[in-house]
Amino acid sequence: MAEDALRVQALADWLGQHALVAAGGGLLATLVCAGLLFAGLRHLHLHTPRAWLPPWAWLGMWLALGGGFMLATAALFAEAMEAMDVDADEELGLFDQRLAEALSQRLPAAALRLVGTATHLGDPLALVALVVLVAGGLLWRGHRWLALGWVVACAGNGLLNQGLKRVFARVRPLHEHGFAVAEGYSFPSGHTSGSVVVYGMLAYLCVRLLPVRWHLPAVLLAALLAYCMGVSRVLLQVHWASDVLAGFASGLTWLAVCIAAIELRRRYVRGVSTT
Repeated sequence: MAEDALRVQALADWLGQHALVAAGGGLLATLVCAGLLFAGLRHLHLHTPRAWLPPWAWLGMWLALGGGFMLATAALFAEAMEAMDVDADEELGLFDQRLAEALSQRLPAAALRLVGTATHLGDPLALVALVVLVAGGLLWRGHRWLALGWVVACAGNGLLNQGLKRVFARVRPLHEHGFAVAEGYSFPSGHTSGSVVVYGMLAYLCVRLLPVRWHLPAVLLAALLAYCMGVSRVLLQVHWASDVLAGFASGLTWLAVCIAAIELRRRYVRGVSTT
């Protein structure tokens, strides 16, 4: 156990010392993975589901099952953590604390200032404004179901994130540098999950509505924005690293549920119209 703790501390110290380089490498890996995933999904064809519910009921059932599964899984995980008495002495907590300390000591003020400005692209106000603007554009173009799916996906993630925060009730790391201020519970990161869902759904809309030449750039831009929003929260020390990882996980899961629900509903309607 002592050797494991030393390895964890060494990794956290190294990441803190080379934070910007590590973040750049992670961004490159994220873009490569997003491109490969997009290329793979383009060849995926889902079968038309059996038409035994109206479209609105199908969409609602799929989203409710997905959200309920996420909350139930999180509750079980929180209970398991409490039963095992997992605290800051464990490896995950040790890594989080050591990395936050290393970042607070090594990151220059200029980098914190730049990251503190960029992170506002993931602020709730900015994301809500984007949601309203896009929803209005979709309704104006006559895409009512896409507008509904867009709003439900983005708003649903906000509700899920607040539910998960209350389940875990984790305190934020101390951040006194003044370049960013955050309140409330820490786990999972709302900036991260919100950016993943909003920018991910926006990329999905681009794939659905724009010419093919814009599809890959839209996916890569969404991946870049979501990744940068998540990493910015760690660099600014307003979230533990595990908060951001959980934000990525919950955001990607909910995004997948929402896109699958919209696609299944689209194929459902197409199947009904051909019967």
